[in-house]
Amino acid sequence: MIFRFSDVRYRDIIEIDELTINKGVTILLGPSGGGKTTLLRMLNKMISPTKGQIFFMGESLAKIESVQLRRKVMMLSQNPVVFPGTVRDNLAIAFEFQDKIKPDDDALDDMLSRIQLNKKLDDGVINLSGGEKQRLALGRLLLLEPEVYLFDEPSSSLDDDTEDLIIRMLSMHVEKQGQSIVMVTHSKRIAEKYADVILEISEGKVLRSVKNERDN
Repeated sequence: MIFRFSDVRYRDIIEIDELTINKGVTILLGPSGGGKTTLLRMLNKMISPTKGQIFFMGESLAKIESVQLRRKVMMLSQNPVVFPGTVRDNLAIAFEFQDKIKPDDDALDDMLSRIQLNKKLDDGVINLSGGEKQRLALGRLLLLEPEVYLFDEPSSSLDDDTEDLIIRMLSMHVEKQGQSIVMVTHSKRIAEKYADVILEISEGKVLRSVKNERDN
């Protein structure tokens, strides 16, 4: 068990009595405005419940210092931050924030290949498309190797073929590394293809939790 919800409410948006999220790939599926992104944001304390508790690895989020939590549980939003400078700068900048040793250029080039970003490390980022920025921010997150990745529509700016390549790579990566993903998507196809568990969410409630037999 990674996360557990106990009698959680957030304003009039979320109403979850009990919910457990286990290791692996969990996909939140449902209509727009149903509370998926709000739920995701609560998992790394971007917002906090107005009632109830959320536990991470058995410890209440209320007792975990936010910076400490966000080094273990990292989120990629629909509009990720891209910093001025080069592709290299953007991939390495988070290591400065965390006082970690930066990866060498070979590791950074390997990441560019994995995220299907056909750019050089010295290229500027000012003219990147929305999909390229999304993948660049994704690569930065993958390099940091958190325990849990929170993704809010990580492939929303990608065509179907690239989307499949990226989500497949993410699924294989976390399985190999023993990590986990909690991901929001509107794509039933992606959910059925890559999720270990699908949580169907509407009007702030979990309607169903379905264990998925992946065939990929």
